Amino acid sequence: MTGLRITELRTADLSAVTRIHAESFDDAWSASMLRRILSMPGAEGIVARNGAGDDIAGFALSRIAGGESELLSLAVDPAQRRRGIGRRLLLAAIESAARGRASVLFLEVAEDNAAARQLYDQHGFTPVGRRPDYYRMKDGTTVAALTMRRDLERAAAESL
Repeated sequence: MTGLRITELRTADLSAVTRIHAESFDDAWSASMLRRILSMPGAEGIVARNGAGDDIAGFALSRIAGGESELLSLAVDPAQRRRGIGRRLLLAAIESAARGRASVLFLEVAEDNAAARQLYDQHGFTPVGRRPDYYRMKDGTTVAALTMRRDLERAAAESL
């Protein structure tokens, strides 16, 4: 996407990130929860900004600990989906984890989230586990989470 910049998430971005998270997931995270996540050792937040301004199109939150990285959340503003923004955020998160010397990147995704699963499949993530009834939806139903992993040694080699 032309004019899209990936930058570090700033405190001033939290309201937009909170809104995008709420529009993307049934179990929305509050701004205070996002602040707590970002204050954890090894945590990082990035955002996709449109053009020269500060309009936030999406975000990714991750954390590195013990040589492993976890993608905690990735979402794109619903009005801006299907434009490659999620892909750009995912690639930036992969590169950041590799630079941080993580050897593997894990994530969890709702089993019924076909678009996200396709994105992760296309970028080398493989399912390694399943958590039944992990996500609780607004209507009270539950959805399983798939745990996926990607070896990051490949990411380091791809960036050479």
